[in-house]
Amino acid sequence: MSTGKGNSRRAFTLVEILIVVIILGILAAIIIPQFANASSDARTTNLKTTLANVRSQIEMFKAQHNESAPGLVGMWTLMTGLSDTTEVNVAAPTGSHWGPYLQAAPLNPMNMKTGISSTATDTDAGWYYAPAGLGFTFFARNPDGSINTAF
Repeated sequence: MSTGKGNSRRAFTLVEILIVVIILGILAAIIIPQFANASSDARTTNLKTTLANVRSQIEMFKAQHNESAPGLVGMWTLMTGLSDTTEVNVAAPTGSHWGPYLQAAPLNPMNMKTGISSTATDTDAGWYYAPAGLGFTFFARNPDGSINTAF
């Protein structure tokens, strides 16, 4: 005798699957833009850190060179090499008393350039630098070559 028990199969219905897909789509629409902003935030944080480091190393250079900032000509060479107290505006320092202040010329994360210039707009440079008397100005450049004074 057979008891009459049938095989009952249990599966997800089409409506249940559609609801899950819609929920996953909504979650993806919320989360994906946050990852896109993370890249921009990382570049901004990198830029702020680089600016702070370079500015502090220029201050260190000034302290060791009779309060004179490195000149525009050969600045990266002066900052990455050794120099004497009197060498502040040379393309190839000969001294060996101070430095190096930086391991390499920093890369501007906003336009991916290391060049330095004192003109208002320069699409070939990554940084704006203007030594002036006892002070100096050091800013990053935007991708269009303009000076980014926000940081």
